[in-house]
Amino acid sequence: MMKLIYKYILTVLVGCTLLFSCSDSFLEEIVLDRYAPESLNDRLGFDAAAIGLYHHFHWMSTTDQDQTLIGIWHLGTDILWAPSGRSNGDARPYFDYAQMNSMDPAARKVWTALYRLINNANILIQNAEGGQTTGMNQAELDAFNAEARFFRAYAYNMLVTLYGDVPLLTEALTAPKTDFVRTPSAEVNAVIVEDLLFGVQSLPSPGNASFESRVNKAMAHQLLAEVYLRIGQPVEAEAQADAIINSGRYSLVTGRYGVNANQPGDPFSDMFLEGNLRRSQGNTEAIWVMEAENPSDVTGGSSSNPQQRRLWVSGYYDIPGMEPTDSLGGRGIARVRLNNWVLYDLYEEQDMRNSKYNIKRQLYFNHPGSNYNNIRGQAVPYGQNSEFTLVNGNTIRIFQADTIWRMTPYSTKWGHYDDRDPFGFGQWKDHMRMRLAETYLLRAEARFLQGDLGGAAADINMLRARANASPVSAADINLDFILDERARELLAEENRRMTLVRTGTLVDRARRLTGTVPLANGEIETTNGLQDFHMKMPIPQFEIDLNRDGELTQNPGY
Repeated sequence: MMKLIYKYILTVLVGCTLLFSCSDSFLEEIVLDRYAPESLNDRLGFDAAAIGLYHHFHWMSTTDQDQTLIGIWHLGTDILWAPSGRSNGDARPYFDYAQMNSMDPAARKVWTALYRLINNANILIQNAEGGQTTGMNQAELDAFNAEARFFRAYAYNMLVTLYGDVPLLTEALTAPKTDFVRTPSAEVNAVIVEDLLFGVQSLPSPGNASFESRVNKAMAHQLLAEVYLRIGQPVEAEAQADAIINSGRYSLVTGRYGVNANQPGDPFSDMFLEGNLRRSQGNTEAIWVMEAENPSDVTGGSSSNPQQRRLWVSGYYDIPGMEPTDSLGGRGIARVRLNNWVLYDLYEEQDMRNSKYNIKRQLYFNHPGSNYNNIRGQAVPYGQNSEFTLVNGNTIRIFQADTIWRMTPYSTKWGHYDDRDPFGFGQWKDHMRMRLAETYLLRAEARFLQGDLGGAAADINMLRARANASPVSAADINLDFILDERARELLAEENRRMTLVRTGTLVDRARRLTGTVPLANGEIETTNGLQDFHMKMPIPQFEIDLNRDGELTQNPGY
């Protein structure tokens, strides 16, 4: 899909070249310092504008401006802590909350990116509803309108969840604006719901979108289920989840498939292998996969250099005798580390989601050089000091401190390796955004909130049966258990901060399950300085200062 962006850009460039070769009109002054919605009048223009939304959305997840920025969705929650010196930059205030203030650069970047997405969506919405178009019928215009509304709803859902009351813009900006005010969340939520209800009516059905990764009805149903849970409407949330589960379109992956089907592994790990994530590649529970290709292979295959592998995979390459390889997930930097609750307490031993194919707990010396031949293939112990003697008599020492980031266990969901680029700055692998397993978890939460504990247990047991985990009963069901099960199933995949803020549990679970615990080697699992007001992110001070003609108030505590 990303290739289309360049086709349209090329079309524009060719048009400009022809114009310049035929006329001197390009010398005329064109004012470029004002805001104005684009004028879209045919399918080519509408499609280019829609693809622009995907490009910006893709960039939000793949930007390499700060390698640690994507860590804020997991650090300082209940699943991760930051190895000393590894997570830094924009992520630091999210595991050392004592440093969080209104100048937080991550909060500003997220705010800015989401409002840019909203404004671009508003341009497309306005043109679909009131522009002069040729060669398009109402159904086609409604589909583009719904596509844009989905992204607007997605952005506002993030904003309201993370910041609370936020300015509401439903029309594209046509001039600089310095009098923003915070709109009550209830009003913003009403727009989100309206946009998504329009989407489930007007978006194409799954399998009928022009490209596999374009927005369809199921994606709108899934997002709407999450929104309804957040605003306290579990009956409506259950209905949205039902629409997906009962559609007959999706099913949980329970058998081996795809690129490594004949190699050691399991059905759960198969879903996250390069070449296996998309529905067209055999993933029957994939609802929304954000596609990514190596730009060396596909022009425009990614809008930036995704950093997820470098965030999640351990820094084993820094140990003599080891080098990046596909079997170890490529070259990581371990910007984050799974906390002890995840590693030792979260899973039953037989749970497939905890298998060696899904959480890498044992690493091996793999360097092909002669000095390492006598240790190649030996396992590197986790959590204890060890030393190994090389052929040349030199010694490799592995210290317990090395297991903080060099040899730490890690989720394999973001593993990726390209032998053309062992250093691997970018991670060219599809991103799972929505899948059926989360639909069951959303419905379980909706049923729990209605008092249907048996129904919630039944949904959760669908996932536990697939994972070979023990079944649960109605008596086991509470919000904590549902959030635990989300961690088991969606580790390193969901936006954990969004989930915990949505359910009002961020502060409690981060303190209780990560906390501030000294380890034997002096490292500390930390949520240092975490206070109740950190449930919401700060309204960017930069925005408050620029808003000279209106009162854009700050969240309490900042």
